[in-house]
Amino acid sequence: MYLRLLQSCNRLHPRAWDFIQLMRLDRPIGTYLLLWPTLWALWIAGEGSPSVKNVVIFVLGVVLMRAAGCVINDFADRNFDGHVARTKDRPLATGRVTTREAWILFAVLVALSFGLVLLTNAATVWLSFGGLAVAALYPFMKRYTYYPQVVLGAAFSWGMPMAFTAETGSLPPEAWLLFIANLIWTVAYDTYYAMADREDDLKIGIRSTAILFGEADRTIIAVLQGLALVCLILAGVRFELGQWFHLGLTIAAACFAWEWWITRSRKPQLCFRAFLHNHWAGLAILAGIVMDYAVR
Repeated sequence: MYLRLLQSCNRLHPRAWDFIQLMRLDRPIGTYLLLWPTLWALWIAGEGSPSVKNVVIFVLGVVLMRAAGCVINDFADRNFDGHVARTKDRPLATGRVTTREAWILFAVLVALSFGLVLLTNAATVWLSFGGLAVAALYPFMKRYTYYPQVVLGAAFSWGMPMAFTAETGSLPPEAWLLFIANLIWTVAYDTYYAMADREDDLKIGIRSTAILFGEADRTIIAVLQGLALVCLILAGVRFELGQWFHLGLTIAAACFAWEWWITRSRKPQLCFRAFLHNHWAGLAILAGIVMDYAVR
């Protein structure tokens, strides 16, 4: 239904679908992976009852900033995407959207996001500049370092401290446990994503943790996912979360185990499937947090 609604936008303008694809609105997996951890932090900061205003601000902000991130990513990769089987039909790679149009769209999305941040408080506004810088930096890192996934992890985790400052006006030290957990988890699942493109990336000179890890890729992913769970357990202790939270972590661990199992052949389509599956782990953790506060 959601996809049909987006496709109907072509009736309003013949090029609408090109911009929808550029913002990846037709593929919401990135939005989910960004949204669930942001809501973890918002729910914990609000002790189970975050303000409706902040929930709306952060949900809309996630959608807008994820779209902006996709636009700047495709701008950075416009000369590479055409050589990768999975990305060769993207709007900038094919010329259906010009670089000028992409920059205008990026500016509009960032301006709308900043307008939402202005509805919070000064601490959150100042933090937002760091988030924008990291998000804009990420797409270019794959040319210079084998750790672009770490930068992506920071970008996908930046909404968590912002959620605390927006909800409480302060940033407790234990909030960084959530930040670190999500950063590590992002590196893990985005390595699965990079494994799907590894052969093409090697040909065109793009770097990633999948290339760096080599044959140890799945082992390192499992270790990273385990470390993420440990950080979340420690955060749960500090925030006094109980059995429902730990049930959510158990379900997430089962998701990780399933992903590790199906990728044993390292076939690109299965690695990509494992990447997509991570959103269920994030949702399970969120459900555990919500239930934990709800039954108190």
